[in-house]
Amino acid sequence: MELNFPAVPFRTHGGADVPHKKNTAHIESAVMPPPAQVVLPMQQHVGAPCAPLVKVGDAVAVGQKIADSKAFVSAPIHASVSGKVSAVRKVMLPGGQYTDALVIDSDGQMTPFSGIRPPVVETAEDLVAAARESGLVGLGGAGFPAHVKLKIPEGKHIDTLIVNVAECEPYITADHREALEDSWAVLSGVYMIRDLLHVDRVIIAVENNKPDVIAELKKIADNPERDPEDRVRVLALRARYPQGAEKVLVKACTDREIPIGKLPADVGCLVMNVTSVAFLAKYIKTGVPLVNKRVTIDGSAIANPQNVIDPIGTKIADVIAFTGGYKTEPKKMLMGGPMMGLALASDQLPILKQNNGILAFDEAEARLDEPTACIRCGRCVSGCPMQLIPTQLEQFSNAKNVPKLIEYDVMDCMECGTCVFNCPAGRPLVQAIRLGKAMVKAGGKK
Repeated sequence: MELNFPAVPFRTHGGADVPHKKNTAHIESAVMPPPAQVVLPMQQHVGAPCAPLVKVGDAVAVGQKIADSKAFVSAPIHASVSGKVSAVRKVMLPGGQYTDALVIDSDGQMTPFSGIRPPVVETAEDLVAAARESGLVGLGGAGFPAHVKLKIPEGKHIDTLIVNVAECEPYITADHREALEDSWAVLSGVYMIRDLLHVDRVIIAVENNKPDVIAELKKIADNPERDPEDRVRVLALRARYPQGAEKVLVKACTDREIPIGKLPADVGCLVMNVTSVAFLAKYIKTGVPLVNKRVTIDGSAIANPQNVIDPIGTKIADVIAFTGGYKTEPKKMLMGGPMMGLALASDQLPILKQNNGILAFDEAEARLDEPTACIRCGRCVSGCPMQLIPTQLEQFSNAKNVPKLIEYDVMDCMECGTCVFNCPAGRPLVQAIRLGKAMVKAGGKK
């Protein structure tokens, strides 16, 4: 079946016109030297945690696999610096859960692991195996193991690959810089995935507030030598949050709606973050696994906002010190953007694989108004991309009414924060919904 390309994006429901504040979009990424120490949690992905493959006292090299799991939904972890394993200890992740972590004291040499070899990738199965060995997880923030996404379920055909360059969160520009600084890798990754998975069309989706990215990626899409049938094209999206969410993106690019509880593959789509696509191409060329990450450092408390490419596991405090430190005492720190990011208790936590931003705000920007009573204006309902009723879900969550939470589709909430942003009363809607989802997962026992 021949598929058409939309000239303009299809209409999506709801959303919010958030301020973009892309302060670092036009600043070239800085590469951080190896820190004195890295901390590598065993849970840096959705799914089962890894178990250490090394012990205290072992010498490790950059790219050496140091932790893995036999579970399908998991991803191995590799040493991001060379040095010696100095400890295995518990760390608390931003979401509040505890996990084991390997601590590596760096020798400052960044010696590559002798066993690094580019993988041979000739089939879809080879691609899945390579993605797993690389340790790749969704680099846009989701942390879903890439090999699971690339393993197409039996009986399903993916006709559309959507490369997600929306990056609709305020402040975050890591994908923006990836598209500009590593466009060759984006090009290679796009065509490799398209050819190996026999995808009929590729839509590179970019918000229209990134004209430089659109121009750069059109060079990829308009390459007649690599794409003589013109099956790779750029689609400029309306700059409206949350365009980068999978379900919203699929709707905007294809006019297909993903049913509750289903995935993009169920409607013939594969959605991949642009940095994930570029990384896969680089891994297959070099064999170097996922050991570093570009992270946006920004916010009113940061002295010199910029994107930093740093070894995974570097302490946040060390990354911020590399950029010039704080210009004022931070009163609130976030891992991720201000809409979906998680508040941090300390800057001693490490950078994780799926991190794309660390934001630090001064007292004026960190202060929140006290919530007031709901005025029933309906802005949360009209803005919800999933067409839910957030105020009802808040009430059912506070009442611990699990049957009603299920009836009103609480699990379909993507926790994008649009309802909170649109709410004039400042109601803590997402927090209540998140607790409600936990009750449903626990079978109503909470």
